[in-house]
Amino acid sequence: MPEPLVVAILGPTASGKSALALALAERVGGEIINCDSTAVYRGFDIGTDKVSLDERRGIPHHLIDIADPTEVYTAAQFARDAARTIREIQARGRLPIIVGGTGLYYRALTRGLFPGPPADEALRARLEAIAGRRGLPFLHRMVKRVDPPSAERILPGDRKRMVRALEVFFLTGAPLTQHFADTVSPIAGMPVLAIGLRIPSPLTAERTARRVGLQFERGLMDEIRGLLAAGIPETARPFGGLVYRQAMEYLHGVRDEAATRELIACENRHYAKRQATWFKKEPDLQWFEGPGESPATIAAVGLLVAERLGTAG
Repeated sequence: MPEPLVVAILGPTASGKSALALALAERVGGEIINCDSTAVYRGFDIGTDKVSLDERRGIPHHLIDIADPTEVYTAAQFARDAARTIREIQARGRLPIIVGGTGLYYRALTRGLFPGPPADEALRARLEAIAGRRGLPFLHRMVKRVDPPSAERILPGDRKRMVRALEVFFLTGAPLTQHFADTVSPIAGMPVLAIGLRIPSPLTAERTARRVGLQFERGLMDEIRGLLAAGIPETARPFGGLVYRQAMEYLHGVRDEAATRELIACENRHYAKRQATWFKKEPDLQWFEGPGESPATIAAVGLLVAERLGTAG
């Protein structure tokens, strides 16, 4: 290879990222690196739509099933693990292809991530008390006063991130935005060709509804019951993720299966919109319209990658 290129295939849920990555890896001799924050956990397969061993067609997949469900696997850990994996793949003369929709993971890898000071429980308790007494809009105004860019990025109802932004400011004397600007990517200087997939909203709705149906047919609830029977506590982090959170509520009788399916599909649509908004803010993404499994998308992305590798023609 003329340069140690990294390819990233990003975008909202149900846009066909995995299909495009597999097709591209077959064409150029690539290996795939997972960039989904729930797929790192062992045992959580159906709700994350992990590509099965048979579907991988012999192409190596990395950073899948690397953490126990009771662990807290962070974006900073992902950045370190992904950077190491990228260099190992390149040392084999193959192309690393990052695939997923967890924007924070991708940003941590390509732009660095401020690890931040450890949690200060007393300070957090005071901030939580303020939120309880004055309301979340007041907390958001506090963030806006000390860190306007973070206030634009954090939704007014996102209590957790508002508390963390204020905690960092009061502990360090500097806003999160400044800390982010001072961070360094673990693959700094390495060329990254970032591909963004975009599909129309009606197609996203259709595909997510179909995906939810398949998840239930493949045994989503049996998977969850098996995890609980194996001793995984309901408080385990992946149980709080999309699909699993709503399915757990169904298990506890909060709503019936039909309503649960509809809720998961609805939450998937909302999540896809948030992902699209996040990735729009990422620099240098080259957007492609249409699902990743489309022959036209595969051909266009394949040509672009070949040009960057100097193998076109």
